[in-house]
Amino acid sequence: MNRIKNKMGGRPPKTDPANNRISVNLSDIEYADFLTLYEKSGVHSMASFIKARIFNETFRVVKVDGSLLDYTQQLSSFYNQYRAIGVNYNQTVATLKSKFEERKALTMLYKLEQQTVELVQISRQISALSLKFKELWLQKSASADHSQER
Repeated sequence: MNRIKNKMGGRPPKTDPANNRISVNLSDIEYADFLTLYEKSGVHSMASFIKARIFNETFRVVKVDGSLLDYTQQLSSFYNQYRAIGVNYNQTVATLKSKFEERKALTMLYKLEQQTVELVQISRQISALSLKFKELWLQKSASADHSQER
């Protein structure tokens, strides 16, 4: 009989299963407040949230800042463009070195120069975006600090 049980599949039994249940009745307003707290907590399950609140465990509230998301998306886009230009730059230099005579090489160098100008422009855009985001972030931090002082 033991031999048959050992061959059975499934989840292994827990060492300390949670068998005890507690029921709480909330009014509509209390339940709405509870759901708001639960959503802000970011905890994966309602049971974990309730246990944390009962036993005074700390948890973090994570707020997603849309401007941060926009910033990272634009920065990623710039990075991809920057990489593409760098790849073209390396391919051009390698091709010039191995396959072309001087006249053809000069034509390719002109194209390389254009890619370098584009690379500089993207670098400036990255710097401008970072400065703009930094100013915006500092303004938000300053206003948050100012509101906490009151």
